[in-house]
Amino acid sequence: MTLTVSIHRVVFLLLLGTYIAGPWRAAWGQVAKPVPTPGQEMKQMQIWYDRPAKTWMTEALPVGNGRLGAMVFGGPEEERLQFNEISLWTGREVNTDDHNQEGAYQAFGDVHITLPGHADAADYRRSLDLRRALIEVTYTAGGTRFHREVFASHPDQVLVARLTANRPGAYTGTIALTGAHHDAVSAAVNHLTFAGTLDNGERYEALLRVVPEGGSLHMDGGKIAFQGCNALTLYLAAGTDYVMDYHRNWKGDDPHERVERQITLAIRKAYSSLRAAHERDYRALFDRVALDLGASPTDRLALPMDRRLMEYAKQDKDPELNALYFQFGRYLLISSSRPGSLPANLQGLWNDSNSPPWNADYHSNINIQMNYWPAEVTNLSECHLPMLDMIRSALEPWRQQTQQAPEFRLPDGRPVRGWALRTETNPWGGTTWNWNKPANAWYCQHFWEHYAFTGDRNYLQNIAYPILKETVEFWEDHLKTLPDGTLVAPLGWSPEHGPTEDGVSYDQEILWDLFTNYLQAADTLGRDPEYRAKVATMRDKLLVPKIGKWGQLQEWMEDRDDPMDQHRHVSHLFAVYPGRQISPSATPELAAAAKKSLEARGDGGTGWSRAWKIAYWARLQEGDHAYLLLKNLLDPVGTMETNYKNGGGTYPNLFDAHPPFQIDGNFGATAAIAEMLLQSQNGELHLLPALPKAWPAGHVKGLRARGGCVVNLAWQDGALLGVTLHGPAGSTCKIRYGTRVTDLKIPAGGVAHLDGALHTH
Repeated sequence: MTLTVSIHRVVFLLLLGTYIAGPWRAAWGQVAKPVPTPGQEMKQMQIWYDRPAKTWMTEALPVGNGRLGAMVFGGPEEERLQFNEISLWTGREVNTDDHNQEGAYQAFGDVHITLPGHADAADYRRSLDLRRALIEVTYTAGGTRFHREVFASHPDQVLVARLTANRPGAYTGTIALTGAHHDAVSAAVNHLTFAGTLDNGERYEALLRVVPEGGSLHMDGGKIAFQGCNALTLYLAAGTDYVMDYHRNWKGDDPHERVERQITLAIRKAYSSLRAAHERDYRALFDRVALDLGASPTDRLALPMDRRLMEYAKQDKDPELNALYFQFGRYLLISSSRPGSLPANLQGLWNDSNSPPWNADYHSNINIQMNYWPAEVTNLSECHLPMLDMIRSALEPWRQQTQQAPEFRLPDGRPVRGWALRTETNPWGGTTWNWNKPANAWYCQHFWEHYAFTGDRNYLQNIAYPILKETVEFWEDHLKTLPDGTLVAPLGWSPEHGPTEDGVSYDQEILWDLFTNYLQAADTLGRDPEYRAKVATMRDKLLVPKIGKWGQLQEWMEDRDDPMDQHRHVSHLFAVYPGRQISPSATPELAAAAKKSLEARGDGGTGWSRAWKIAYWARLQEGDHAYLLLKNLLDPVGTMETNYKNGGGTYPNLFDAHPPFQIDGNFGATAAIAEMLLQSQNGELHLLPALPKAWPAGHVKGLRARGGCVVNLAWQDGALLGVTLHGPAGSTCKIRYGTRVTDLKIPAGGVAHLDGALHTH
């Protein structure tokens, strides 16, 4: 490769040198690489607005440490920090069709900071910096420049807000703490606290402490009043006595001592040290993946996000918005799912209601699974663990519920093996509304995928394999044999659509995935060869997807699909994504039928439905159609000034609109964008399988592939420039780009470099 190319290409290659190491760097390093200033770098990863938020769901901005989080409004005269703790739930361990018995994820409380005289603020800016997990608010009032910072620290387990100004003594006002359950607030000069017990016996507590610099504090009724302060730092801790342990009846220690300790330890640190520790911890995860899809026009970058979304709807051409939206999904996952805590629910971590939509629960027929689609591929494997841990914690009550259910009794009186669950689930092991029979198999996919991406053999042997085998045994006992020997799942349902009957494609495809994953796990571990052979025979007898009379992939065993049906669920394409039974290369006829079904269902739908369709089109290697769905998903649902329309899309704060807000669309879109750039489900690393024309040049660093490789790749003019792979030394993998295929052995040192022709360097 030479430098006798256009200036544009030179600049691109120089920038690429940041992400692709090895021999290329020597060639490109002949010219100094342009390095963005910190301000430029941060601007590219900020979501910002020129006015405060008025509504929680559509405008406020989220922070979270996986367990504790808040929505920040940024009002100059009154700041509202609406906060949550992910384990505050009503309900208990239930097993019923009545979804009203499930319980719901609860709001926790609010912090209100009132600042009289700030109503006429000028030069206002409110922003969320994705690289620092930091919300900032700046404005000028009365000739003074005011600055606010808010973050949720994972290392210190507190929510922190700091208020500063460029003039001494500028802060005078009040601070109030309120609970979401009519809690009595105790007040002292520098702290506010409340504690309570829900109807299910769960105990909770919140503590807010205020540290002023200069000025004075005094009590004003149940509020803290401050006068003439140079700066203020607020520390909030909150917790419950919930533990993810069925054998302890889900109950741990009273949260009081833990909450007090968290506040005490945080206050001992300098604010700068506290924030620096937060940023180091967060960026250790977030910085694993960098994505550049090209430069957006400067006039787009100059717009606040609500207006930027409106312009994107008129004329897309904003690749930096696409990259930012991808990273926003990663930000949300880091912020709402950390090891040792509950997984992200239907609203992630954030909720301002005690009766939220769908109880803000864990829906097992797509939603919690979609929440975790980006975890492995976007290099956030640790963030996957809360989902897997919660499933493990609930297995015993789910086994008991399954054994007691008439639906699963075996005709010969044998004990029921394994477990099943209903569609709506809570963290107590409770399930309500409609048995979702193949959910156990779909959950097992996540255990297998965690191994497939990490190569953690101990995890596979000690945790994943026993759960996979137990679930296969459940289905061995419940599959129905047709007269021709074909095996079908009895009395299934294609969520949330159509009749209940045998052999629905949704069930069959998920079971094929379960059996295939089990076979690979058994082969990897060398376990249970006789049972492995039995499962292989069962897998090969499963009813496979059929092609119907108008060329579609049938949703049911009978050919009754309506070509005019545009239902939001397209569950019978599970085999395309996240499954791997159907692909353009291995099963082209079935892939063409899946495409026909997608075309008939249309490009609309609710937010999460559009996200799933992006992934479908990516797996079908139709990059331009995947991009069209991404554009549709980013369709702005209203603006900061208008009412919000009733349709899927994106709110001004980039939350996904089901509607209302449902976070799975954010997570699903992030995963789908990764699928457009890299796929590894079919035993090979497929580079740029669905690159759209809208992204002619770019690079990505840090995506993970099954087999444990970390992939950095770059492209220009729609063509691959090169790829660097970091993987286990001595491992082999097949690399595909278009029609080019090569087998690669990772050399000593664990790094391999290939050019656009897949030649090694």
